[in-house]
Amino acid sequence: MPTQINTDSLKKAEVSTALAKSMITQAIEQSAANPQLAEEALKQASQEIAQAQTMVSQVQSTIQTQQAQEQQQKSK
Repeated sequence: MPTQINTDSLKKAEVSTALAKSMITQAIEQSAANPQLAEEALKQASQEIAQAQTMVSQVQSTIQTQQAQEQQQKSK
């Protein structure tokens, strides 16, 4: 059985990274005019990146588990 990837989680990670990119761009644009707004945008971007990392890690873990199970079944 081929390894199945949870594309929903990866799509959510993609959205999170797109949001983070937007927030970082906003922070750059606002950095001179409004440092507080820039700082808040960077905090939010950081949270989005952390969320994306978690989702990608979950997918990787699932793949590794599936591969280990496949190897066990082949060795039986």
